[in-house]
Amino acid sequence: MERKSMCIISIKSEARQTTLLLFFLQEKLYSKCVSKVGKGVNEMKIYRIAVIPGDGIGKEVVPAAIEVLDKIAQLDGSFQFEWTTFPWGCDYYLETGKMMPDNGIELLRGYDQIFLGAVGMPDLVPDHISLWGLLIKIRREMKQSINVRPAKLLQGLPSPLRNPHNFDFVVVRENSEGEYSESGGRMHSGQDEIAIQNAIFTRKGTERAMRYAFEMAKTRRQHVTSATKSNGLTYSMPFWDDVFAEVAKDYKTIGHTTNHIDALAAFLVMKPENFDVIVASNLFGDILTDLGGAIMGSIGIAPAANLNIERDYPSMFEPVHGSAPDIAGKGIANPLGQIWTGKMMLDFLGYQELGTKVLNAMEATLAQGIKTGDLGGTATMREVTDAILEQLS
Repeated sequence: MERKSMCIISIKSEARQTTLLLFFLQEKLYSKCVSKVGKGVNEMKIYRIAVIPGDGIGKEVVPAAIEVLDKIAQLDGSFQFEWTTFPWGCDYYLETGKMMPDNGIELLRGYDQIFLGAVGMPDLVPDHISLWGLLIKIRREMKQSINVRPAKLLQGLPSPLRNPHNFDFVVVRENSEGEYSESGGRMHSGQDEIAIQNAIFTRKGTERAMRYAFEMAKTRRQHVTSATKSNGLTYSMPFWDDVFAEVAKDYKTIGHTTNHIDALAAFLVMKPENFDVIVASNLFGDILTDLGGAIMGSIGIAPAANLNIERDYPSMFEPVHGSAPDIAGKGIANPLGQIWTGKMMLDFLGYQELGTKVLNAMEATLAQGIKTGDLGGTATMREVTDAILEQLS
């Protein structure tokens, strides 16, 4: 039988001594064993993370976020990260004609989680190629069926809303089908050209997202809002409403409402504090979460998690912001979105208290006025990162 590590402990009771024999059958050390008489063996947990910085500022903000995650792991002392970087993205496409190698998915399967920066160089690579060749390919083949994006009023970051009222909500977005299904086509040409895009909703995928939203609401303020448009989309959204009503019956202690997407977008501007967990289809969730970033004060700070909730495959954590090639390499990129994304990875790994410490350090840094230019400050990326590291210390 193959094992990553094996610890054999023999105890000589007469001498009351403990002999610890360590046998490691892999090239790398996956755990640290410490012998303590009468207390057994303690292990240092190691998480193997696949890192894809991607394009533009992704190559800058990802290392900054890794510094913060390594710091919080060091302070905790019970685990550490092992990072492996893959140079995939638009530069890789320009060299090879592919956004990632043919065996890229197979390589990623060997890691615990995926930490992604930003992907896109629209002047050189069409967005549909960069998106479907890397980001969506990973989401689909890793069965990352749920996308989670929080939005909250951060201390030290003014919202453009006149009365934001300390809003704090999360959007749970179905991430594998719906309006972004690969179904349709184009035919004919000229004035007779036709484009067909099919939106495919399955009961399994729809119910999975809704149950995840209700389970999340149990840990928050006990309310779920469904985003629909059943007064305009005659098949998919009435189906969505029916499944939502059925799932809600299993969560009698959780309040729930349904809002049409156009009205819901307006409500997020007028009274965002009324929302707790919002569950939405792929397209509606995509739109609502960008709006969530905007009312926070910047889309550039919004994080996201693409989750394989069954944990059969690695999940992927990425900021919402783009690659911003116009400021890449200048040292002025905002690292907060990537760092908040790292906080979400900590949460998913079971370190919610540490994740909260990271978010608190971000807010304390903002409250001190240490902000990059996109937030109205003058700080560099290095200065923001250092301030967060100091807050954690």
